Amino acid sequence: MAGSEGAPDETRPLSRVRRLIAKRMQASLQGSAQLTSMVEADLTAAMTLRREVGEQFRARHGVGLSSLAVVARGACVALAAHPELNASLDAEAANATYFSRVNLGVAVDTEAGLMVPNIRGAQELTVAGLARAIADLAARARGRKLTLDDLEGGTFTITNTGSRGSLLDTPILNAPETGILAVGKVERRPAVIDDDREERLAIRDRGYLCLTYDHRLVDGADAARFLVDVKRWVETTDLRAELELGDG
Repeated sequence: MAGSEGAPDETRPLSRVRRLIAKRMQASLQGSAQLTSMVEADLTAAMTLRREVGEQFRARHGVGLSSLAVVARGACVALAAHPELNASLDAEAANATYFSRVNLGVAVDTEAGLMVPNIRGAQELTVAGLARAIADLAARARGRKLTLDDLEGGTFTITNTGSRGSLLDTPILNAPETGILAVGKVERRPAVIDDDREERLAIRDRGYLCLTYDHRLVDGADAARFLVDVKRWVETTDLRAELELGDG
């Protein structure tokens, strides 16, 4: 029986932040039709570049090069072709607002609980710019230095669940947004490579990209196309050119 041995059970009141998180998460689930779709992405190029030029990148930009920043850039690019995922649905008014800018919410794990400040105009930033912005938001969230403006006006959210070891996740929408992308842990594992000549096994850096979306506005095919576009961007973009590192 619980509490029969060792330390007694303890009942604690929820903090104000935890009560707010609980209320918003429950309201999000009750107020929308949420479904999660996922793909496995090959992040070998990003992780190889991180190993090769990580110190150079940090010296230039003051932050580390992360797979999260690479995926965030891919998501911002893909959202331009998938406006239904950068939108807000008002079911009672029977209309949806499609945003021209991406205010990218970044889920941050803090001692006080989950915070989701956003990067305004994220579609205009490079991988380096997003890496700096993500690091800045995380530092200010954990230092309790966020402003109300940081926490309002998000249009799409990304969460790095892999930073704590999770392979994949089914995140809850940050209502009233219609999409949230979870980036799972990047692991080195065997993969089948088809280079148009023959299939072969190779060790690759791979991770799951998990998109929860509001099925009232976003169809499953739309979600799949968005994920494939993000996957294609992170797998095929010349990241060395994107980071303006040159050939050396």
